[in-house]
Amino acid sequence: MPRFLTVAFVLITAVSRAQTSPLLSRGYAVIPEPRQVKLEPIDFDFPAGWSVQRGQGVGENSVAIEELRSRLRAPGSKVVQLEISPGSVNAGPAQDRDSAAIAEQAYRLELSPSRVRIIADADTGLFYGVETLLQLANRGTLPAGEITDWPDLRMRQIYWDDAHHLERLPELKRALRQAAFFKINGFAIKLEGHFEYHSAPAVVEPYALSPAELQELTDYGLRYHVQLIPYLDGPAHIAFILKHPEYAKLRAFPDSNYELCMTNPDSYKLMEGMFGDLLAANKGVQYIYLSTDEPYYSGMADNAQCNETNRAKELGSNGRVLAEFITKVGSYLHDRGRTVVIWGEFPLKPSDIGALPPWIINGETYGPDFDSIYRAHGIRQMIYTSTEGEEKLFPDYFIVPPPRNLHAERGGEPRVAGAVRQIQADSARRNSDLIGLFVAGWADMGLHPETFWLGYATIPATGWNPTGPDPRELMSEFYPLFYGRAAAENMDRIYQLMSYQAQLWNDTWDGVDSTARKPIWGYSEGIYKPPRPAHDQAIPLPGAPGVSDLAYDGNWSRENARRLDVAETAVAGNDELLGLLYAAERAADSNRYNLEVFISIAQLCRQNLRMIEAFGQIDRSLSQAQSAAQKNDHADAVAAVDRALDAARRIRDERNTALRGAVDTWYKSWLPRTEEANGRRFLHELDDVKDHLPDRTVDMSYLVYRELLLPMDDWYTRVQSARNEYARAHDLPAREEPLNWKALN
Repeated sequence: MPRFLTVAFVLITAVSRAQTSPLLSRGYAVIPEPRQVKLEPIDFDFPAGWSVQRGQGVGENSVAIEELRSRLRAPGSKVVQLEISPGSVNAGPAQDRDSAAIAEQAYRLELSPSRVRIIADADTGLFYGVETLLQLANRGTLPAGEITDWPDLRMRQIYWDDAHHLERLPELKRALRQAAFFKINGFAIKLEGHFEYHSAPAVVEPYALSPAELQELTDYGLRYHVQLIPYLDGPAHIAFILKHPEYAKLRAFPDSNYELCMTNPDSYKLMEGMFGDLLAANKGVQYIYLSTDEPYYSGMADNAQCNETNRAKELGSNGRVLAEFITKVGSYLHDRGRTVVIWGEFPLKPSDIGALPPWIINGETYGPDFDSIYRAHGIRQMIYTSTEGEEKLFPDYFIVPPPRNLHAERGGEPRVAGAVRQIQADSARRNSDLIGLFVAGWADMGLHPETFWLGYATIPATGWNPTGPDPRELMSEFYPLFYGRAAAENMDRIYQLMSYQAQLWNDTWDGVDSTARKPIWGYSEGIYKPPRPAHDQAIPLPGAPGVSDLAYDGNWSRENARRLDVAETAVAGNDELLGLLYAAERAADSNRYNLEVFISIAQLCRQNLRMIEAFGQIDRSLSQAQSAAQKNDHADAVAAVDRALDAARRIRDERNTALRGAVDTWYKSWLPRTEEANGRRFLHELDDVKDHLPDRTVDMSYLVYRELLLPMDDWYTRVQSARNEYARAHDLPAREEPLNWKALN
C-alpha cells in the first residue's frame, strides 16, 4: 500500500469516523456541521412570529442583529435573545492550540418553542450562531435542543482568482457575504493587474479596482467577519509585471518573464511599492500573502543582468536565496503589522527552513520531513487543498466512468471527497502547528468562480469540524442552503452531469503540440534548451472531395467511431442536464445567477458535441456526393456537397451563439476583458513558462479558442472549389461564399 494511504488510514482513525448528522437525519442542513448537538423530539415554526432581543454585550450596530432582523417575518411575542459574555461557551478540543482564538468564534444555541437564545464569547461567535440559526430555519422550522459549536482551526480561507478577469464590485461583495454564510473567514484575492498600483502604473489593466474600492470591499468583508487578504506573487508567476518593457531589466533571465531577479535591489523596491499600495487600501486586515508559489529557478540565474548562482554559493543553497527573498520582503510586511503567509516549497529543503523568520506562516503542509522542522522553528502552517486545479469549464466534483471516455482514464478523486479526506488525514495533524486551511479555486483555465461554490462551502467545513458528515452528505446539505429547498431535489444529478459534460468537452479532443503560441521556456525541474512547444487541442477534420469527380475516401466516421459514440451518449446527458437546469432555475429561491452560468457552460458543451456530430454528417454527405457522382446524378452530387458546406456554416453559427450566451451571462458579474478602456491598454504578451488558457486571447474567445485554431477556412475553400469545378463541368451554378471561420459575429 502506498505510504500516503497508510498514513491516511491511521489519521482518519485518530480523528474518528464521520457520523451521519443528527440534524440532517431530522431534515436540517447546516454547513459546517456543529460540533455538539443535543436534540429533543420537537420541531417548532420559525421565523414568523419571532422578534430579536438584544442582551448583554451586544451593540445596537452588531451585524448579528442586522442579519437576524433582515430574515425575520411578521415579528411577534416569541424572542430570539442574543448575548455576549466572555467565558460563557465551553469550547471543546481543537487542533489549533490557541484556545482564545477558538473561543472567539464559539457559540451556544438554545432552542425552544418559546425562546431561542444565542450566547457567545465575542461578536464573531455571535454572528456564527446567527448563521447557524438561519441555516436551520431554511426549512421553516427549528428543532428543540441545544447546540454548542466551535472551530477546529481558526482560519478557514478560500482563494479568489481574479488574475484573468475582474468581478464587478457588487459581485465581489456578494461573494464575501456568501463566504461568511458558511463561516469562511479568509478571502484571499489575487488581482494581478486588476488593481490600480500607484507605484507600478504600467501593470494596471483597463479595468482595475481603485484603492478606494479595495478598501470599501475590505471594510464590507470585515463587517461580516471575513478578512479580504491581498495575494501577490513573487519572485515567480509575475509575467503580468515582467512582460512590460519597464520591468524587463528585473528578470532573472532576460528571455523569460516568469521570475524576478532576487539579487537586484530594484526588485525589492518593486515588491515593496506594490505591497505598500495594497496595504494602504486594505486597512484593518491581519494577513497578507507573499505568494512564493513555484519559484522553480531560484538561485539559477547567471547572466549579465542577474547573478543568483554566486549568492546561492555564499548562502549554501538555492533554497536559501529564496529564504533571503522571503525574509526581506516579508520583513517589510511584518514591520507594518501584517501576518505574512508564504508557500514554503521547492527549492526550499528541510535544511533551509532555519533561514526563514519564525513569524511567517507556511500556507501549505509538505509532509513529515518538512512539517516537524517548521514546527520546531516556530512556523505555523495551513493545510492546502483545492476545489479546482486545471479542469476546464467545471471542477471535477464527479469523475466520468472510464468506459465513457474517449481517451485514457482521468483518474483522481472527486474534488470534495478528495479534499475532505486530505484535511482529515493530513500527517500535519501530528507533525505541524496548524492554524488553518486554504482552499484554492485556480482560474488558470478561465472557469467562472460560480462553479467553485460547492467546494468553497463544503471543504472548509472540515476545517471547522473534522469529524463532520461524509463528503457526499456535506454536498447534499449544500444544495438546499445555496439554492433553496425547492431547487435542491435534482441538484446532485445536475452537478454530476455538469462534471461529466465538462470532462467530455475536454476528452473529445486530442492533444497536440502548439504552433499558435510561443514555446514554453521552462518547467518545474529546469529550463528547456531549446524551449518546447506548448500544448493545444485538435480534432481531425473530414477530408475534401476530388476536384473532377468528387472522389472521397469516407474514412472519417470509421476512424472516429468512438468519438462519435461518446458524443452521442453525451448529447443525451446534455438534454437531461439542460432540462434539470431550467427547472432548477425556476424553482431556486437564491443564487439563480449561479444556474445561469451553469446553463451557459452546458450550452458550450452542447455546441462541442453538435460539432462532432456535424463532422459525422459532413462525412456522410461527402460520401453521398461521391456515390451520386458515380451514378452521374450531378445535381444530387452537388446538393450533397452543399449539405456538407452548410453544416460547416451551422457549426460556426452555433459556436458563435454559444459564445455570445456565455459572454452575456458572465459579463453580468464580470467587467469586460478588453484591450483598452479607462485610458489604459492591456499588453498582450504571453507567460514564458505557464500556459493559462485565458491568456491566449484578450477577450472571451478563449472559450472557443481551440475551435478557432481548426483550419476550417482552408477545408471549406477546398471543398467549395471541388464542388464548383464539378458543377461547372456539368452546367450547374457555382457557389461563392466564404466561411469566415474566425468571425465571431
